Amino acid sequence: MEEKKGKEGSFKGIFLIMILSLLIAFYWDRVGWIKNPIHAIFNPTLGTLLNWNLIVGMFLIIALISLITALVQKYTTDQKTIKELKARQKEINKKTKELRHDPQKMMEIQRELMPISMKMMKMSMRPIIFTGIPFILTFRWFGDYFTSIGDPKFFGALSWFWFYLIFLLIFGMIIRKVLKVS
Repeated sequence: MEEKKGKEGSFKGIFLIMILSLLIAFYWDRVGWIKNPIHAIFNPTLGTLLNWNLIVGMFLIIALISLITALVQKYTTDQKTIKELKARQKEINKKTKELRHDPQKMMEIQRELMPISMKMMKMSMRPIIFTGIPFILTFRWFGDYFTSIGDPKFFGALSWFWFYLIFLLIFGMIIRKVLKVS
């Protein structure tokens, strides 16, 4: 497999985004210039959608977030290389199962797996560089919005967080399948 640097990703970028996300989360209520512009953008857009119909609006927002995430992942990662690495990983796992009776050979085979896993992790984290901050801002806005309307329960039992998480996973799997994102 040839070495590709362009869409491989960087742990430095991920680390920076994580630090910025923590700062946003910590200073959200303390620094107006973080919170106020987000409310100015999301209140008339996402807020209007949620005010119109809470469940349908939330479904539409989650579907949009899932679509954006899938598109960013598809176009910021080397999908061909990820597929190749997954196929190689599958081969190694198959060999490992065949060699269960020989721990020495099994360990040798598993050593091949570590660099592949690290490369895949690095490549698959690249989209976080592009989506991390916007999604943290959206998430914080959701918290403010749902608190302001009295923390409603979806389907009588789910908080906005669990509703969001469950349906983000469902929509994400469907959209990734449709778009053929590895």
